[in-house]
Amino acid sequence: MKSAVETLNPTRVKLTVEVPYEELKPSLDKAYKTISSQVTVPGFRKGKVPPRIIDQRIGHGAVLEEAVNDALPHFYAQAIEEGELRPLGQPTVDVTEVPDASGTGELKFTAEVDVRPEITLPDLESLEVSVDDVEVTDADVDERVESLRERFGTLTTVERPVAEADFVSVDIRAEIDGNEIDSVKGVSYQLGTGTMLPGIDEALTGLSAGESNTFEAPLAGGDRAGESATVTVTLQAVKNRELPALDDDFAQLASEFDTLDELRANLREQADLQKRYEQGMQARERVLEKLLADVEVPVPDGLVAEEVRRHLEGENRLEDDEHRAEVEVEARSAFKTQLLLDALAEREQVQVSQQELIEYLVSSSQQYGMEPNEFAKAVDEAGQVPAMVQEVARRKALPVVLAKASVKDASGNVVDLEALVPNTVDEHEGHDHSGHDHEGHSHGLPVPTGPAVADPTALPSFDFGGFTPDDEAEDDQPAATAAEKA
Repeated sequence: MKSAVETLNPTRVKLTVEVPYEELKPSLDKAYKTISSQVTVPGFRKGKVPPRIIDQRIGHGAVLEEAVNDALPHFYAQAIEEGELRPLGQPTVDVTEVPDASGTGELKFTAEVDVRPEITLPDLESLEVSVDDVEVTDADVDERVESLRERFGTLTTVERPVAEADFVSVDIRAEIDGNEIDSVKGVSYQLGTGTMLPGIDEALTGLSAGESNTFEAPLAGGDRAGESATVTVTLQAVKNRELPALDDDFAQLASEFDTLDELRANLREQADLQKRYEQGMQARERVLEKLLADVEVPVPDGLVAEEVRRHLEGENRLEDDEHRAEVEVEARSAFKTQLLLDALAEREQVQVSQQELIEYLVSSSQQYGMEPNEFAKAVDEAGQVPAMVQEVARRKALPVVLAKASVKDASGNVVDLEALVPNTVDEHEGHDHSGHDHEGHSHGLPVPTGPAVADPTALPSFDFGGFTPDDEAEDDQPAATAAEKA
């Protein structure tokens, strides 16, 4: 077999492949056996029909089609390997010549495919970014104190009309065209939080217990989500939150500290820790932004087009040109980031351990609402394990960059990102909180939570090839019809 590579642009190549008849012969023999086992010819048992009879009855073109479709994946993969190419997505294959029935001629085909571009990366140790200073103010501490007071507040029923920020207990019924769609009773809600249907705050304001009001609002879920419904809200009770006094007794109630001053000092430390995590996230974002701005990363147009089509098709918005433009920008940006991080992971020889892959699979399974073992099986059957490994490598690449880059705050101080290790607050023992009717209760002080704590340099998850648990494994190799070439 002979193959040649023509570079069409930085992200796309054209392969020209020529296969001698002798190398195609095994696939032709296999094709005759396959067809012989499938057709019924009088006088012959299935699987025993001679090749010349198949040519007469079925046609040599059908045999060539079967043989070429069987052989193409192998010869395409061989050409990819010989050309040291790293394809992205499916190729477009064109069979230009096939041997005739006498064995004269060759199998010739071309294949155009998007490939991973060559990316020139900078010296990471010369990379410099600046982040904001970390400053904890009294207002930051006051905010945390108030949040803690609210957790230990007590709700008391009051006999007055609903006012701003009140807590209420309500019954809600939604109707469309006079038919009840949904209803709930005894729902607790605080005005101003925006966690209920739009318009409910206005409908409740001024009501007294036992009174009702109606308003129009789009349904938030269910089979008729998004449809406008007539909503009736009935007020059951108005509750006012009474906050505990800020004194040493409150410090002992809400924490392991004996005095309010000790509590405030601890809350200041936590605010400082949280801001340093936020500083680490900012460093991550700015390092990535600088790399994306400084490094030329060609993105295959075909890859972007396919992602845009898949996205719009899933939303049933293929004709929405304005949304298409938005999705195209987002897809191109995401692919550019992926390709950059892939290049960094490769150059820095980032390795992914089995434990890291398992942790990522467990985390991803939660996004799909699946059991980890079930999700891992679906990923394996869909052939997406390499994509998962690659995604973990991407996530590990940026911390490698941050470790080598120079990160300073606005005052010129070097930021030690390695010091951003999440701390936990031990639960205090022997502290009796019985007898208190708190709205919230905690045996430890609130500590920073979420991705910033777990890993201030963690990247948001990108789409890995459009995988969904229901996908079946797809053959990454090309197929072509050659009957018309016979």
